[in-house]
Amino acid sequence: MTPHNKAYLTSYKYHLKVEKGLSKNTIECYLLDLEQFFFYYDKKSENIEANDIINYLVSLQEVGISFKSIARKRSSIKSFFKFLEEEEISISVNFEAIPSVKPPKNLPHILSQREIFRLLDSLPLETALDYRNKAMFELMYASGLRISETINISIHDLFFDEKMIKVMGKGSKQRFVPIAGISMDYVKKYLQIYRYVLKKSKETDILFLNRSGKGLSRMGIWKILKKASIKANITTEMSPHTLRHSFATHLIEGGANLRTVQMLLGHSSINTTQIYTNVDLQHLIEEHHLYHPRG
Repeated sequence: MTPHNKAYLTSYKYHLKVEKGLSKNTIECYLLDLEQFFFYYDKKSENIEANDIINYLVSLQEVGISFKSIARKRSSIKSFFKFLEEEEISISVNFEAIPSVKPPKNLPHILSQREIFRLLDSLPLETALDYRNKAMFELMYASGLRISETINISIHDLFFDEKMIKVMGKGSKQRFVPIAGISMDYVKKYLQIYRYVLKKSKETDILFLNRSGKGLSRMGIWKILKKASIKANITTEMSPHTLRHSFATHLIEGGANLRTVQMLLGHSSINTTQIYTNVDLQHLIEEHHLYHPRG
């Protein structure tokens, strides 16, 4: 590292400690990021340009450094050069020319329609618990329910004549969601016959009950679904939320309006729902590669 840069870092360290009042660990992280950068570029700060920083960040990405770490290093470098500018040291870096580092959105795990049908069709129908599982997973996929919404459904939330279910979502926000015909049939049969077997003598309005007549837990539903997915030879990573993600993606693949899907999912912002268009785009790319003669 050049003597100039060492002197600048010493001043910068004092600035972070005294003027900014940052913790020792935070200061050490800033300085380590900068030392690594100047080890990569052993030239005076005044001679560093935007392309130098871009090339450095790209090199970090190429060796497998996480987007989160790269974003932090960019922030450290930017803060340092801003400090130099405030100290009236002439610099050549235009940070507007350096793209911000945004990690790619983690697309949710989804099942294809064929996998969903295989999962649901493989569920046995012999015991009261079997009928509960069938009704529950059919409903979760048919109406895009969160696991928290599923375990809290009351028998009074079902409106069979209207083919609707009332759902209490996040922030105690209510919404009404349609129930698909096939799913409604299984829910109705479970409610009329098999729920009484599980309820025994207990008084409860909760729809889906365990063998003790109490409401199911999150872990209980997760274990049941995991076992069912293994039996159906589903290799995709599974969780109860996978059914909700698949519900949204299949609607969009089928041409549903994004605003409609937002309302069905109970998202307060359409930006949250937007991720499913990314999944749909990936589907279109795969379909193009599969079926286009030059794909």
